[in-house]
Amino acid sequence: MSETKQIKITLVRSLAKKLKNHQACVHGLGLRRMNQSVVVAATPENMGMVRKASYLLKIEEL
Repeated sequence: MSETKQIKITLVRSLAKKLKNHQACVHGLGLRRMNQSVVVAATPENMGMVRKASYLLKIEEL
């Protein structure tokens, strides 16, 4: 089996006063607090959520 690519996502901007669907994407990725980081698989579903709220996030490939 091939290993799926992993990305590390960090929430660097506040969710206050942001669009509800952008907040939902960030919560869907597992981020709740500022400066919290998570490692997720780089699937098309996750990449779509990252792309939608990219201005709130810092993304690193692992």
